[in-house]
Amino acid sequence: MNIPTTQLFDIDFSVVTQQQAVEAVIHWARNKPDTPKMVVTPNVNLTMVQRSNPAFRKVLNNAALCLVDGRPIYWASRWLNKPLPEVVTGSDLVPAIFDACTRNQAEPGKLRVFFLGAAPGVAKRAAAHVESQYRGVEVCGTYSPPFGFEHNPDECQKICQWIAHSKAQILIIGLGAPKQEMWADKHLSQTGAHVAICAGATIDFLASEKPRAPVWMRKAGLEWLFRLCSEPKRLAGRYWRDGLALPALLWQEYQKQKRQNQ
Repeated sequence: MNIPTTQLFDIDFSVVTQQQAVEAVIHWARNKPDTPKMVVTPNVNLTMVQRSNPAFRKVLNNAALCLVDGRPIYWASRWLNKPLPEVVTGSDLVPAIFDACTRNQAEPGKLRVFFLGAAPGVAKRAAAHVESQYRGVEVCGTYSPPFGFEHNPDECQKICQWIAHSKAQILIIGLGAPKQEMWADKHLSQTGAHVAICAGATIDFLASEKPRAPVWMRKAGLEWLFRLCSEPKRLAGRYWRDGLALPALLWQEYQKQKRQNQ
């Protein structure tokens, strides 16, 4: 499956709609690919992080799907004449995949999913909600790893074995970025999962642990404001730093593309 890309801020973004991303993920999940596929959704913050972290940038650019999560990057793509079709957040993509599997009765068997991440007990509540709402999905395992687990080889091996034993087709990872992307890049091949989606707070949203912004706020590009009001202590500093750095980032990219076009 050939996924077109366009480069912005040194990231190779996939030029796909949410529906096309859903179809690609389900295809990979149902038809085991030669190598497992990773899906990432960089927002403004991750775009900033990768500028000073080449290893993280390489992980993003090695992903099978790199979807734009955030209106500022989406708007920038249009201003810079490299338009991306639409914003595709992990929190929208995952339920859309579950819904598509539930509606498509022609597919054999339920989609097998493993939730890795979130606080203790949250993933289990998410699993219960998902299985009650989406008849085409089976959550075959959940695990909330301890803090710092990514530095413990034995713990990582244990997690990979659990996921492999579950025979999960899709691994939903909610460990926070860039930890989740770095962990998946290193360990996905050991889990047996066909696809990993690095989905941030999606497990919390599925469990109703955290509220999502109303649809009108998401469409208006104001989900960041809703999340800031919901978690001011955690997000205020990050949003402030990203907001200050964004104009310079846009100007640098504009100048870079201007030089390339000369």
